[in-house]
Amino acid sequence: MITLTAIIRCRPGTEDRVRAALAAVGDFAAANEPGTISFYVTEGEDGCVFVTHERFADRTAMEAHNAGTGSKGFFAATDGLLDGVEVVIGRETFPPA
Repeated sequence: MITLTAIIRCRPGTEDRVRAALAAVGDFAAANEPGTISFYVTEGEDGCVFVTHERFADRTAMEAHNAGTGSKGFFAATDGLLDGVEVVIGRETFPPA
């Protein structure tokens, strides 16, 4: 299992469009990416920060997701709306396997 967490900062006033684009990625992953175990998003209290919590069967599944239609669609839909994206990739350590 491999995880990817992305901290996505958007420009004020663009929250609704970024939120919708993230939902589209999640819907696409659920329907088309069997190697994506889970994809969910939390939103910071100020509304300009979103955090994705993504779990994949393996690195190949993660790379397919990142290079796939859903992720590319997100970045196309949010072009010019983001103030930054920080990504952390790792393996799950708790709970123990």
